[in-house]
Amino acid sequence: MQRRDFIALLGGVFSWPFLAHAQQKAMPVIGSLSSSPPPANLDDLVRSAVHQGMGELGFVDGQNMVWEYRWAEFHYDRLPALAADLVSRKVDLIVTRGGAPSALAAKNATSTIPIVFSDVADPVGAGLVASLARPGGNLTGFSSISLEMQPKRLDFLCELVPQATVIALLVNPDNVGHSKQYFRSMQEAARAKGVQLPVLKARTEDEIDTAFASLGQLQAGGLIATPDPLLDSRFKQLVALESRYAVPVVSELRAFAAAGGLISYGVYFIARYRQVGIYAGRILKGQRPADLPVQQPTTFQLVVNLKTAKALGLTVPPSILARADEVIE
Repeated sequence: MQRRDFIALLGGVFSWPFLAHAQQKAMPVIGSLSSSPPPANLDDLVRSAVHQGMGELGFVDGQNMVWEYRWAEFHYDRLPALAADLVSRKVDLIVTRGGAPSALAAKNATSTIPIVFSDVADPVGAGLVASLARPGGNLTGFSSISLEMQPKRLDFLCELVPQATVIALLVNPDNVGHSKQYFRSMQEAARAKGVQLPVLKARTEDEIDTAFASLGQLQAGGLIATPDPLLDSRFKQLVALESRYAVPVVSELRAFAAAGGLISYGVYFIARYRQVGIYAGRILKGQRPADLPVQQPTTFQLVVNLKTAKALGLTVPPSILARADEVIE
């Protein structure tokens, strides 16, 4: 073997680890920050929808991009450390799930890494973006417009239970996304309907039980479950308590009504998370979050469970049935 060929061979051997590292580094890494626990199966509907959106722009997990997952398991105080960990690992993009708490933790951890948030009721009010049309900074994403939708859920309960003078509002007090404006708008909507709106707080499974146990003393004719990762995850518990205490409940989740809850009204989340994936792909291709407007949902689902209505002794008005996207009998 000639000397220069031998040197070239040695150069190739010693440079290979560095080339491999460079190739590995070139593959984008996306950090996922969620306030919820990991699903039993990572191939859940939300994850699949995000991957579908990214796939439309040519990004496939394990082939030309990889994920780093962080789960707070409903302990919102863990989110800042989890966000800081993703930043320390120099991820190329952070996608947050679980509303304002996750998005704010990511925002506070970095001003340079792009962030795509989801499920935030009021992105401007929460201080995440300057405006919906021109987010500015390193964040953009998707609003859940809960400020606008919660009064509609109140409307549905008032139509279903017109004699009710008290409708309770179940909230997780640890969710910083529930702004003063949100509670003010709900109280204004309740006054317009002529009903009282006591706020019941629940940050644990046991506290949800306690909240329902207090409905009799409050003489509540119904309950609105505020959108929240913890409360959403306990939809089967809400269904069981609705039946036990015979109090009509409205939730944002279709899964609630499908499991036996009375009524759900919310965003069609599969379409929303596909768009999250598309935004993530567009940013990886070079677009700036500041140039991508925050999007609001346009597709909603109203689901009514007639079997549950009958069990509760309620007659669903034709006005609701006419608007329902799905009726479960």
